[in-house]
Amino acid sequence: MPQPDHISALGIGDPAGLDEDLRAIYAKCVEKLGFVPNVFHAYSLRPAKLRNFIQMYNELMLAPSGLSKLEREMVAVAVSSANRCYYCLVAHGQAVRRLSGDAQLGEMIALNYRVAKIDARQRALLDFAWKLTTTPHLVDDQDRDALRAQGLSEEDIFDLAETAAFFNLSNRMASATDMMPNPEYHQLDR
Repeated sequence: MPQPDHISALGIGDPAGLDEDLRAIYAKCVEKLGFVPNVFHAYSLRPAKLRNFIQMYNELMLAPSGLSKLEREMVAVAVSSANRCYYCLVAHGQAVRRLSGDAQLGEMIALNYRVAKIDARQRALLDFAWKLTTTPHLVDDQDRDALRAQGLSEEDIFDLAETAAFFNLSNRMASATDMMPNPEYHQLDR
């Protein structure tokens, strides 16, 4: 049975009505991915917020960091697992498959990251992201010390916390709007 065919329960903005910079981003997505991610379509209802979303996403996920792109995507999937966010599990699960070259890793992290054969550093990242998502009031110095013990700097811990926080926000927006992932994600990197 296929997923629902809507992008967002709240509708989407008119792509033709977007400013030139946003239309250029859409064109680049089509060129690189073959499609525009539905999260962009959903956010197009509020173009200024779409622009902010893209800028924040690019800063967190693509800018230089002590966390690899794969590690940041793994955090996105672990957070989305805790929040049961269908959109992000599908979209970022595909990114984990692509970046890791492992067709199963994304699903393992989505269902229970503790069963994945990942290194101690990655386990510490996901343990922290899970705790920050499910019981943020319990995060303390011991959790930060565990990350430092795996070689994370203060800046890396900041990046990890910000990435987890961003995906908590994204998950809630996806759930609130009943955002559906692009069907293409399901077939990629299998």
